[in-house]
Amino acid sequence: MRALVCNEYGSTQNMAVEQRDDLEPGQGQVLIDVRGAGVNFPDILTVEGKYQFKPPLPFIPGTEVSGVITKVGKGVTGRSVGDEVVGTTQTGAFADQIVTSEHSTFLKGDTMSFEQAAGFAITYGTSYYALKQQANLQEGETVLVLGAAGGVGVSCIQIAKAMGARVIAAASTDDKLDYACKAGADLRINYSNENLKEKVKELTGGKGADVIYDPVGGDYSEQAFRAVAWDGRFLVIGFAAGPIPRMPLNLALLKGASLVGVFWGSWMARDPFASKQNFEELVDMVDAGSFSPLVSEVYSMHDFQKAFACISERRAKGKVVLSMC
Repeated sequence: MRALVCNEYGSTQNMAVEQRDDLEPGQGQVLIDVRGAGVNFPDILTVEGKYQFKPPLPFIPGTEVSGVITKVGKGVTGRSVGDEVVGTTQTGAFADQIVTSEHSTFLKGDTMSFEQAAGFAITYGTSYYALKQQANLQEGETVLVLGAAGGVGVSCIQIAKAMGARVIAAASTDDKLDYACKAGADLRINYSNENLKEKVKELTGGKGADVIYDPVGGDYSEQAFRAVAWDGRFLVIGFAAGPIPRMPLNLALLKGASLVGVFWGSWMARDPFASKQNFEELVDMVDAGSFSPLVSEVYSMHDFQKAFACISERRAKGKVVLSMC
């Protein structure tokens, strides 16, 4: 099989496509013929050796796939050969085949393409967990989404709208904001030339945002938190901008607000049954037409350098996927 291999920690541009032995499923595992794999910012951090999880070298990066089950191991009861699935794993997604636990796979639904499904699990799983479990989002509330045109940003917009919220998209260019509005955002803020705090206050009649979804970090986090509503929830998703912000905690006191961490992968491992329910609800939303997952860039495995550059240079609008077809 072909595989994209990281032989040393460092730039993603130093990885190489290599031939590896075909895989076999073990006890409780399934073998997936990979059709597509989502590319995510944590994949870059993992290759650079900067992520919380540091796999031993050499390794095949990638954490989410879509494909067809071609073999099942002993003890597998919930999956069958021929099932079209979405799967998650710590590593190994950027290859023609992957072996993973049957419990790390979900049926992909009837309406998603393999490209859409390849970029679905992590971004949409993260955003739904953030809004449902961590923010307890209520119909009619206002959600401010930073980095609104990126993969997790777009997923948050679509899910928040499906849950009955009003969404303010914040991004660094008008082109990105156009894309966020296409995804369903009601209002927009260009934080390159507008004051984020003041504009949020203006758009909410002085109230502020009930929920702030921040996958960016850096200088904009504090500005956004200063625009949180009373009893608001600030969701810490990630730090795509690089610097981890130092938030003045007196803001939480003055606003009666909460800073809430969102670590979907760890939660999924701790509560797999709730995660499974979340995923089934998401697939039902897609099949019912509440939203359709947006994929902006699809690259072949041999064009991996372009795919990773799209993420690292923050040019991505929507989801970036590697196709194995």
